[in-house]
Amino acid sequence: MSERVRVMLSEEEVDRRIQEIGEQISEDYAGKQVHLVCVLKGGSFFMCELAKRITIPVSLDFMSVSSYGSETKSSGVVRIVKDLDEPLKDKDVIVVEDIVDSGRTLSYLMDMLKDRGPKSLRLCTLLDKPDRRVVDVNVDYTGFQIPDEFVVGYGLDYDQKYRNLPYIGVVELD
Repeated sequence: MSERVRVMLSEEEVDRRIQEIGEQISEDYAGKQVHLVCVLKGGSFFMCELAKRITIPVSLDFMSVSSYGSETKSSGVVRIVKDLDEPLKDKDVIVVEDIVDSGRTLSYLMDMLKDRGPKSLRLCTLLDKPDRRVVDVNVDYTGFQIPDEFVVGYGLDYDQKYRNLPYIGVVELD
């Protein structure tokens, strides 16, 4: 089986939208500090670019949650691979994710983090696939709504490949 990648969103489109989200977060949290929680591995590319564009004080933490394995569809089994290093108590927290697909992982994660006592908890995703939603998830900041295609690039992978692409592409399998 061979693969090829078709461009869905150019590097320039992605960069422009991240700038807009950074400006919106800076405005929404003016006079405060925001604590970004990156969902690894895919969210790291997006969070780094987003953090550079936020003009208020920012702190960062990372966690790894798995629900895919090497498949192209969410397995529905959520496991925490790496938990946060810092407590969330009384912090304004934004969870930064690469993509919201079925909603299973993010719903589980948001409920778990809410129990840790943050002052506020919001969700920011680069990509949202509402057609795939199985569990309702409130996304506060969305880069792009996309159709139900398997995407890679900008941190998103297919079996650990293509994360380093500077754009969002669609994997087409032959």
